[in-house]
Amino acid sequence: MSKGILGKKLGMTQIFAEDGKAIPVTIVQAGPCVVIQKKNVENDGYDAIQIGFDDKKEHRATKPELGHTKKADTAPKRFVKELRGTFAEYEVGQQLKADIFTDGELVDVVGISKGKGFAGSIKRHNQSRGPMAHGSRYHRGVGSLGAVDPARVLKGRPLPGRMGGERVSIQNLEVVRVDEARDMLLIKGSVPGANNSYIIIKEAVKRKK
Repeated sequence: MSKGILGKKLGMTQIFAEDGKAIPVTIVQAGPCVVIQKKNVENDGYDAIQIGFDDKKEHRATKPELGHTKKADTAPKRFVKELRGTFAEYEVGQQLKADIFTDGELVDVVGISKGKGFAGSIKRHNQSRGPMAHGSRYHRGVGSLGAVDPARVLKGRPLPGRMGGERVSIQNLEVVRVDEARDMLLIKGSVPGANNSYIIIKEAVKRKK
């Protein structure tokens, strides 16, 4: 059976292992989430559940939202996502909490990366700069834009532009500790997004054997 939950990135800190090593961890408020809808192959063509996290005031929700969440006997949610997979044990209205994961388990985390604004090709695409000598007339420029013959810039050329604000997935992150009392996960390393941004935590699809 598949596993997944929605959460909020609270920030980073460090904890110490039994051997004294410092482990950098991201603190994630994982749930409680509510199963709002359940989909199956017969009716929808695929298996999935729709879950919601973080209540919002009813006057901020649309009428379709209110009717949709009322079927699950819950308040409208700020963050709603669909998780594909086999979720036979889950039912509409059921709560999902951080205890669905265990210490040492590997997870995939999906979030929206921090927006960096307009950036040059060196920062945005990790290109190399030119010589910084006085005679060089090329320092942090884009460089060659291709052959002269097409008389245009071909698609796919790494150019300056808006950087960040994209959906990013990081795989095989370890759940160092599960705080069931406060519904928090301590995940080793960093996860995408700014503090207080919403993220998706799923069981790792490429689990190490």
